[in-house]
Amino acid sequence: MGKLYIVPTPIGNLGDMTYRAVEVLKQVDFVLAEDTRTGGNLLRHFGVCKPIFAHHKFNEHKSLKSIIEKLAAGQTIALISDAGTPSISDPGFLIVRECIANNILLECLPGATALIPALVNSGFPSDRFCFEGFLPPRKGRQTRLNELAAEHRTVILYESPHKFMKTIQDIQTYFGESRRVSVSRELSKLYEETVRGTIREQIEEWTKRPVIKGEIVIVIEGKDKFFHQSR
Repeated sequence: MGKLYIVPTPIGNLGDMTYRAVEVLKQVDFVLAEDTRTGGNLLRHFGVCKPIFAHHKFNEHKSLKSIIEKLAAGQTIALISDAGTPSISDPGFLIVRECIANNILLECLPGATALIPALVNSGFPSDRFCFEGFLPPRKGRQTRLNELAAEHRTVILYESPHKFMKTIQDIQTYFGESRRVSVSRELSKLYEETVRGTIREQIEEWTKRPVIKGEIVIVIEGKDKFFHQSR
């Protein structure tokens, strides 16, 4: 029986790649990558010479059977995403579930993910939190925002730069303009920044900027904390 390794990759700074992750990539039979170009650049940077194949949300259902057959035949495979830990707002859940169903060994290495640095940087309670990932683009969006507005724990969202302003405006509509928010951008990169303030202050700040770049993590203060501060 083979084994599947879930291997986190840096979210920006290549220095965040672990020694163990590199060693695993050097030992497996081949690598599955969300984008073979991005994954190929990463492998070359760390001197890893292994076959690399695409495994993303558009082909993961189709390729799943073949991958499980290879694992069952004794091959070892590493799954990587473009940045961060596979299965966290990236492909990976389906193959993990199928490995479990087929009693195939799997191991997830610890490593980079954007949500934890953003949460710690926010200064909001981090002992209990709710990670939502990306909001639904249309269907179910209003329902989710209503539910999250009532959440007592710190809430964490991912957002792309071109959808960020719409999302922050939606947060104002459902959470109220006084709820505190922390926005982290370009985490681990040269121009990393975290902007903290009320939702109203966030909108004022980001509206001034002609261009917003980089993947964004939005951390929202929980309802309980907000309520006690407002009294």
